[in-house]
Amino acid sequence: MALTTGFTLSDWQQHYRQQPEAVLTTLESVLDALSTEDNAWIYLATPAQIRAQVEPLLAAWHQDPSSLPLFGVPFAVKDNIDVAGWPTTAACPAFSYQAAADATAVANLKAAGAVVIGKTNLDQYATGLVGTRSPFGAVKNTFNSDYVSGGSSSGSASVTARGLVCFALGTDTAGSGRVPAGFNNIVGLKPTKGWLSATGVVPACRLNDTISLFALTVEDAFLAASCAGGYDASDAYSRRNPGLAPAALPAAPRLAVPATLEFYGDVQAQAAWEKAAAALQAAGATLHPIDFSAFHQLAEQLYYGPWVAERTVAVGTMLDRPEEMDPVVYGIVASGHNYSAVDAYKAEYLRAELSRQIQQTLSQFDALVVPTSPTIHTLEEMKLEPVRFNSQFGTYTNFTNLADLSALALPGPFREDGLPAGITLIAPAWHDRALVTFGQRWQASQALPLGATGRPTPTAHIALPSSSLHVRVAVVGAHLTGMPLNHQLTSRDAVLVEETTTAACYRLYALAGTTPPKPGLAKDRDGAAITVELWDIPLARFGEFVAEIPAPLGIGTLALADGRQVKGFICEPAVLAEATDITESGGWRNWLARKETPNV
Repeated sequence: MALTTGFTLSDWQQHYRQQPEAVLTTLESVLDALSTEDNAWIYLATPAQIRAQVEPLLAAWHQDPSSLPLFGVPFAVKDNIDVAGWPTTAACPAFSYQAAADATAVANLKAAGAVVIGKTNLDQYATGLVGTRSPFGAVKNTFNSDYVSGGSSSGSASVTARGLVCFALGTDTAGSGRVPAGFNNIVGLKPTKGWLSATGVVPACRLNDTISLFALTVEDAFLAASCAGGYDASDAYSRRNPGLAPAALPAAPRLAVPATLEFYGDVQAQAAWEKAAAALQAAGATLHPIDFSAFHQLAEQLYYGPWVAERTVAVGTMLDRPEEMDPVVYGIVASGHNYSAVDAYKAEYLRAELSRQIQQTLSQFDALVVPTSPTIHTLEEMKLEPVRFNSQFGTYTNFTNLADLSALALPGPFREDGLPAGITLIAPAWHDRALVTFGQRWQASQALPLGATGRPTPTAHIALPSSSLHVRVAVVGAHLTGMPLNHQLTSRDAVLVEETTTAACYRLYALAGTTPPKPGLAKDRDGAAITVELWDIPLARFGEFVAEIPAPLGIGTLALADGRQVKGFICEPAVLAEATDITESGGWRNWLARKETPNV
């Protein structure tokens, strides 16, 4: 195997920092270690295709290394996503075509420096959660070859879990980016619909498809998604992030959990979940049982109702050639002809009603947590009940895209038989970053191996890139934690980042006649460092927050002790003559404490 097996993104960055010129020889060695006999792959790059991707990178690297955060990092692409000049099969050889252009997400990743090493196996037309419905063969579980890998993104999950690539693209309509993550002990990021463009993706259910990310670590999945995503006018369903979601989940989140969990008699899956629930509570989360009936009802719509006709549309004329299709996939997709336009409209009305119930339920919590899958089955068992067992795998995934939710599948405590289990966090659209912040803490706390590589998970997580969708605000007085106006931040999903101090060039004043009492901060070269709290507030809520600030206060730019500059409270100089200079206290909280205990 290549020396780079199991490399995380930080490992790759360190490797190339020392020897960027070795990018071609490094990737050639990665390619040499891969085998076409490994049915997780449908297509492997040729040496010429690797060179064609690498040669432009070196010139760009020497000009501006910071523009290539994924420089030389190999990744895999599910074979229902286009790579220019390569075949796209969707695991149906009769459907195969030569892609004229990269899918937008692939093009974005290449622009960030990543290199496509191969295309991966899948349940045909991305129809299934099992990884067995492919003419290229069933992809086996990376921990026990008797068991399924999960699907439909089976190959992408397998090559990631084994550390053959740093990350891989999958797709996720009903759980295809989460179930195989859970079955293979890796991270599966199911982004908000519309964040990653679907241009260049063979549709399964166009209204509910999204490209997903597999990685060994949470931060690698998020950074890859951040590079791959963005608004794309060529995709009619692409959309811009409105900047309303929190930057992080609280350190002690309130997590909804189904009041009754179904494991279909799998006592080992249930025991693994109970260990995970205990670990969540030990880490400070509180679990709140909820009525899960609306979620279950919505999940059933995806395959047992008119929504299946979306798959019928996607497959098109291939239905005229049933002998060229997997028989289980054909049976599912052909059933879409059983529904009328009237049925479809009724199904959409029901989806909207159930989604509204789900959104209202989730608004009371920071996220929902569920088992990624309630059970797992062997390859032989799947042959006996291919549809029923597939449906079981989707119990806690099928509703997510129908309800326009974001999701993150995380490794969790293993089953007693040595198989991975995993948990999934689910939240409203555009909460992807918030889920990732929780996922980082969770993954660092679990001491699990990275996928199936045997490598330990790093205990120190990598800082996420700064967010352009949040404003970092320094508060100095009545908006501090526990103070009377703190609710103006928390009610707008602002998240506390840290307590720190300003640069030593400010003076703090207790203003006269303000209700509630407030301080004023003014820049002064003879000043001192003043204690502040930093909060990240969603960009779209920042204007509302500023609108509530009364004169003589306002928002300007503050300098912090470590050189950072952030938005923060400032005060009009005209009122300071009547204010009390309290700079010597070092902060508003200190001054209030001294007022209350003047003899101390």
